[in-house]
Amino acid sequence: MTDIHYNEQALLDQLMLCTEYVDRAERYELLGPIYRLIIPIYERRKDYQALLTSYQHLTKAYAKVIEVTNSGKRLLGRYYRVAFFGKAHFGEDEEGIDFIYKEPKLTSLSEISEKLQQFYEQKLGLGCVKMIMDSAPVNRDELDTKLAYIQVTWVRAAPEGMLACSSSAEGSFERAHNIRRFVFETPFTRDGAARGPVHHQRLRLTHLTVENWFPYVKRRIPVSECQVEEKSPIEVAVAEMESQVNELNEIVHAKTPDLKKLQLRLQGSVCVQVNAGPIAYANAFLDPTLAPMYPDDLVDKLKTTFKQV
Repeated sequence: MTDIHYNEQALLDQLMLCTEYVDRAERYELLGPIYRLIIPIYERRKDYQALLTSYQHLTKAYAKVIEVTNSGKRLLGRYYRVAFFGKAHFGEDEEGIDFIYKEPKLTSLSEISEKLQQFYEQKLGLGCVKMIMDSAPVNRDELDTKLAYIQVTWVRAAPEGMLACSSSAEGSFERAHNIRRFVFETPFTRDGAARGPVHHQRLRLTHLTVENWFPYVKRRIPVSECQVEEKSPIEVAVAEMESQVNELNEIVHAKTPDLKKLQLRLQGSVCVQVNAGPIAYANAFLDPTLAPMYPDDLVDKLKTTFKQV
């Protein structure tokens, strides 16, 4: 085997290759740290043409950061939790294990589901794969042992130190780089139905942590930790109203406000999974005859949130 000798030029070549790939991946914020390794080499060599090219690339990159931040049109991918059920069909490396898949751009739930179904039907046989399209916990006793089941759920990235947010922030670099925590919501009621009146509507938040950080060399990473949190009806109302307030603030304080999006928010046309509007929350939790039924701190928090709308 021929020995490979690494030197400064070999390192420089690899770093320049990194700048090309980072640019193509639209992760312009990473170019600064990479060029901080490259530029001292060019300075020591007094390679002014290379320095000029480097600074020109950085100038274009930072201009691009400003552009995509203002427009919100950069799409750094979507994430899905995929679970496999069926010991007769899946190996130990998949059966009963949850994975987080990173999909490009605006890959929809139906697109990734169709892609997974086609892939595993080629391996296991036509008609052997059944997709589970809701996020509710799966009862293994109710599954047909002759079939392979795949459950697909859209999840939000929840970077450490930052609140999980809506899909409107999918283009945010901080929410798409060095992330390993995700969350998805499952609406439920005490009587077993998924949805009900706002004073019965509850929400289950499932927090997932994966073994490594995205972006990764593989498109999927196994889940290493799972925590479940349940919100009471008034907590659901507070969270939903806070989300609406945050979204309104983002639109209003943007350098170029999106009037169409603002109109939709003001009309209450865009709702989260637990589907209810501000009036329904006010009637259910802030009515003087009903408010005493709920914790004072949550009632006060809901009132404060309403004042911010």
